[in-house]
Amino acid sequence: MRSLRLILPSLLALAVGMKGVAGDGEVQVLLQGPDAGDLMAAMQMVGGRLTHELPLIDGIGGWVHEEKLKQLATLPGVGQITEDFNPPALPDQRHCVVAGDLYVTPTGQGLIWRIHNFDEATQVISWIEADWPTELGGAKVAINVKETPQTAPNLASLERNRRVEIELEIPPGSAELQLTFEQWSGELNQNELNITLGLPACETSLVRAYEANERDFYYTAESGATLLHAAGITGAGVGVAIVDTGLWERAELVTNTQGERRIPGHFNAIRNHSDAKLEDLGGHGTHMASIIGNSHPVTREGASGFLGIAPDADLIPVTAVSPRGDGDFMDIIRGIQWVVEHKNDYGIRVLNLSLTATPVREYWQDAMNQAVIKAWAEGLLVVVAAGNDGPEWGTIGSPGNNPYVLTVGAFTDSWTPGDTRDDYIPDFSSRGPTPEGLVKPDLVAPGGHITGLVPPQSTLALENPNYLLPSGHYVATGSSQAAAVVSGLAALLFQARPDLTNDAVKCLLKTSAQPAINRDGRLAYTPFEQGTGRANVARALTVGETHCNQGRLDVKAALRGEERLYGPSERSTDGSPSLPSMDKNIATSPSEKGLSTDRRWGVAAHLERLDPAKDQPQAPDVSLDWRSVYQSEQLKLQALQRTAPSE
Repeated sequence: MRSLRLILPSLLALAVGMKGVAGDGEVQVLLQGPDAGDLMAAMQMVGGRLTHELPLIDGIGGWVHEEKLKQLATLPGVGQITEDFNPPALPDQRHCVVAGDLYVTPTGQGLIWRIHNFDEATQVISWIEADWPTELGGAKVAINVKETPQTAPNLASLERNRRVEIELEIPPGSAELQLTFEQWSGELNQNELNITLGLPACETSLVRAYEANERDFYYTAESGATLLHAAGITGAGVGVAIVDTGLWERAELVTNTQGERRIPGHFNAIRNHSDAKLEDLGGHGTHMASIIGNSHPVTREGASGFLGIAPDADLIPVTAVSPRGDGDFMDIIRGIQWVVEHKNDYGIRVLNLSLTATPVREYWQDAMNQAVIKAWAEGLLVVVAAGNDGPEWGTIGSPGNNPYVLTVGAFTDSWTPGDTRDDYIPDFSSRGPTPEGLVKPDLVAPGGHITGLVPPQSTLALENPNYLLPSGHYVATGSSQAAAVVSGLAALLFQARPDLTNDAVKCLLKTSAQPAINRDGRLAYTPFEQGTGRANVARALTVGETHCNQGRLDVKAALRGEERLYGPSERSTDGSPSLPSMDKNIATSPSEKGLSTDRRWGVAAHLERLDPAKDQPQAPDVSLDWRSVYQSEQLKLQALQRTAPSE
C-alpha cells in the first residue's frame, strides 16, 4: 500500500504508511469482499493476525506471512487485496540547513535574529548582506554562538546592500546574529529590514512579518469569516471532526467563546478506543484545530472577531497518526469509520483530512477514497488538502483526487492582509488534473505562513523552533492549513443555514470563489491550479449557488461501483493540461510570485481597475463574459438588500 503523509510545512513532511509490528516474513494486508465472515475465515486459514475490522469499506486488515499471499487471493470471498510494501521514508530536504527565526527581537542598541543549524555537522557562514532604513545610520554585526565559549568578533561597519565576506563556523544548534545601529531609536518595522546569510551550498534570509501577528491571525478576515463573526455566526452547534495527530488540552481549543467545553468526543484510532485523554505529541492536529476553531478574540487595535474561523464549533479530534507521522494506513480509515458511526451523536457535519497519499489506483478502487465516498454519502462534507507536491502537473494526492470531496489548494497573501494585488499561488500547492482527468483542486484558501497553536513539546515545535513566535504561537505553511481554513468556513455555513447538504455547501463555496484574472480577461492561473478561485464565506452566503456540477454526481451509484468518473482534461501541444475550448481563456505565461500589475482576484477587482474609456473587460478572443458575471452578482446583492429586515 502506498505511503500516506500529513500535509506539513515543506521542511517537515512526515510519511505515514501501514507500519505496525511485523513478525518475521509478515506483511500487512487489507482484504475486501462482500462478506466479513468469509474474510475472517480466509485470514484464519492462512494463519494471519487480525488488526482491523473495517465494515465501512467491506474490509478487514491484519498480518499474514508473505508466502501465504498467493493462497489468500484464491480463497472464497476475498476480492481485493492491498498489500503494504512499506516504502522507505526519504529524509526531509530543507531549502537550507541553516535557517532563522521568523521574527527579530529588539534590544537596547539594535536587534537579535536567532539562527539555527539543523544539520549534525558544523556549517560555515561565508557572507552576510543586510539593508535597513538610512536614518538608523551605520551598523555592526556580531554572531554569538552559545554552544562555544568564543564569540565571533564584531565585524567592520556594514554598508547597506553590500555583501561582507566572513568565515564563521556555526555548530549544530542555535546562535544569535546581533545588529547594532549607530542611531537606534528602539523601533523598527521588520519589513524594512533585509538580512541574508550565505553558505557554500545555500542561503537563508529573514522573511517578512505581519504587524501584531500574535493578536490577529488575519486569515479569518482574508476568508470573509470576520464579517460573519460580527453577525453572530461562529459555527455554534456544528461539529468538525479532525482526523490527525490529536488535540492539545488548551483553553481556547477545548472551550468556546463562552468558556463552555466543546469537545463532545474523542477517538484514538491507533489504540481503537474512545474518549481517551486528549493529547497531541505531534502538533499537526492541534494546528489544524486552532485554525478551525481557536476561540480567543482578536485583540489588535481596530480589529474584531476571533482568531479561529469557527470559534464556537464543536471539535471532535480523531487521533490516527503518530507524533512522527509513522502510523498505520488503516487507522486513518478506522478513524473515518468512527466519525461516520458517531456523526449524529456529536452533530458532525464536516470532516477535515489534512493528509495525502500518492494515487496508485483509480480513485474508485482506492480504499481511502472508498471510505470518504461512504462518509460523503452519509452527509458529511469532507474537506481534503490538495497536497504540497507542486508545481508539477498531476500532483493532487489521494483522497483529494476524489470527485466528491472538497479539495483545497493554497495561496499566500505575501504578508499584506487587505491587499490582494500580491496574493499568489506558491509553487508547493499541488496541481491537477487527477489521473482520471478530473479538475482539481476545487478552490484555494489561505495557506501561507498561517499562525496557530502547537504543544510546546510536540514534534513540530521541537524540530522547527524557528517557526515559533515569541508569543508561543506556531507558523506553518501548506495546503493542510488551507484545508483547515475551508473546514472552518463550512462550519459557519452550516450554522447560518442548517438545512444545507454537503453538496450544497461545496457548491456555495465553489460558485462564489474569486478567480485570479489578468487585465486582458484571461485567467491568471488554470483551473488545475486555482480551481474556481479563492474561497470567501461571506460571498458564499450572498452570491453563491447551491446547485453546480456537484449535483450531477450520483453517490449511490458510486457506492454500488457503477459510477466511475473521468474528467474533461486534455493535453496541450506543450504537454500541459487543458480543457476543451479553454486555451484562449488562460494566460500563456506564469503569473508573478508577488505584487502584480496584471493579476487581480475577483471579477469586481478586475473590472474596477479598467478604464472604461479605453479598456475592454476581456480581449476579443476571450469567451469569458466577466461583465455579465459582475451584473449577475450585483443583482443578487440588491435582492438581498431588499429582503433584509429593517432596523
